[in-house]
Amino acid sequence: MLFSFLRYVKPTWYFNLRPKQDYAYFPSQEQLLQNSISFEKDLGYQSAEACERDLAWTAFQRGVIQSKPEAGLNVWNTPKLPLADEYRFLRKNVHVAWVVYTLLLRVLTFHNPFAEFAAFWKTRHVSRFDYANQALPYSAYDSFESPLLAERPFVSVVIPTLNRYSYLKDVLRDLERQTYTHFEVLLVDQSEPFDATFYEGWNLDLHFWYQKEKALWKARNEAIQKAKGSYILLYDDDSLVDPDWIEHHLKTLDFFQADLSSGVSLSVVGAEIPKHYRYFRWSDQLDTGNVLLKKSVFESIGYFDLQFEKQRMGDGEYGLRCYLNGFKNISNCKAKRIHLKVSEGGLRQMGSWDGWRPKKLLGPRPVPSVLYLSRKYFGAALSRYYILQSILPSLVPYRLKKNKFLLFLSFVFIPLLLPLVLFQVFKSWRMSSKMLAAV
Repeated sequence: MLFSFLRYVKPTWYFNLRPKQDYAYFPSQEQLLQNSISFEKDLGYQSAEACERDLAWTAFQRGVIQSKPEAGLNVWNTPKLPLADEYRFLRKNVHVAWVVYTLLLRVLTFHNPFAEFAAFWKTRHVSRFDYANQALPYSAYDSFESPLLAERPFVSVVIPTLNRYSYLKDVLRDLERQTYTHFEVLLVDQSEPFDATFYEGWNLDLHFWYQKEKALWKARNEAIQKAKGSYILLYDDDSLVDPDWIEHHLKTLDFFQADLSSGVSLSVVGAEIPKHYRYFRWSDQLDTGNVLLKKSVFESIGYFDLQFEKQRMGDGEYGLRCYLNGFKNISNCKAKRIHLKVSEGGLRQMGSWDGWRPKKLLGPRPVPSVLYLSRKYFGAALSRYYILQSILPSLVPYRLKKNKFLLFLSFVFIPLLLPLVLFQVFKSWRMSSKMLAAV
């Protein structure tokens, strides 16, 4: 782990785990200089190792992407860094509330309170750093003549759908307008009632079939297996995209010699792209509503885990599996979509939409699949940190999750809610144990 305090604020981050193949995800200063990249070192750290790790982190956050396999800085050991260096790193990268949270957690877990408070106080003047404003521009991308696009590989667009015909019309219209035309569309329809006439008259290489069982991951797996394309583009039935969407996905794979292109998803028409999605960088997610990947990836590591059916994080698990098995996943700022997140049909109808807010008062918190994923790959200890980190925000309704006042109230009332929350978490932990036993 790059800095040990990451376990408190990013306990289930992909890059906390070491992959089979390193692409200099965290490059050394020498590697940066070899590629004519120079970042100023933060000399405020006490130790040289912390300084070097911070530089590697800076390169990662600013979008330094190495095309060829090459071992970078080994950040997956556990160094003993000065406490002040750990707090300095936190202050540079997270909101001060999470720094205070880490301090309290450290004290409550019997670390020396005098040393903790001293390091916390010593770093009080360190400000949070905005890496996005100094990201690498990759200006060569715009003029890049992609050999892959020239080859015109066949792409299979996979869309599971459930009771969303009115929104699916716009989805298919956007696909009809694509500048890249060498693709097929595979639609797995689970709607009730099923309307086969809906699929008549579209100017697309369109294939559809009815799936009686309401099962999202089963639908995707079956469509991928039937797909004729050498590239799979996973998409949702309530989304809007620009005409150059497929083109940018393919071009990005080619430009970075990557295996996966993870596009940007926005929930509001006309919304600005969040800062950390405005530039190319290593992706730490996989969004099955907007990702292009080689079909050979599925042939190599398998398909989606059906244990996530009617639950959450099936895409997160697959993205993590891709990373661990050495596949390159690029966060693609050019391939964006509007995800309407409509209130009818889809996953909302089949199961839980929000992984941390139960539908019923005595339901599990989080959805058991969330803990299944974290426990399977990160272990019990980091999963407990994950629970602690996520519980307070989960007490606020999803639509109001950015309301600071409600977050404060959740902190105030947590003692009253604690018995209920503990019951919900215990229930989720027990259910995730059953899922792990079934693996």
